[in-house]
Amino acid sequence: QVQLVESGGGLVQAGGSLRLSCAASGRIVRIDAMGWYRQAPGKQREFVAHWTRSGSTNYADSVKGRFTISRDNAKNTVYLQMNSLKPEDTAVYYCFADVWTIGTIRPSTSWGQGTQVTVSS
Repeated sequence: QVQLVESGGGLVQAGGSLRLSCAASGRIVRIDAMGWYRQAPGKQREFVAHWTRSGSTNYADSVKGRFTISRDNAKNTVYLQMNSLKPEDTAVYYCFADVWTIGTIRPSTSWGQGTQVTVSS
């Protein structure tokens, strides 16, 4: 129904920056929220940041002041600008979206395939 395609991951030194992108496509009527989770090796997936249709943005405490989430509504795309990266930011980053699609009566959550971010010390 909905496809999320992520890009922008890679290898960067500590203190560097990366920008992740996630584009949603499909039979989309409305996106209620869009954002990012991450999962480091041996750890549970954790929330990173998201925006909601009401206009609010939320961040995990561990990334506040370093990461910024933004969106392009016309392109159904969300971005995650990651600055001052630390080795502990190393993880697979997954995009998600809470989406209303044609013919449904409630939103559903879709996930991207994940993009690897590796921060070397």
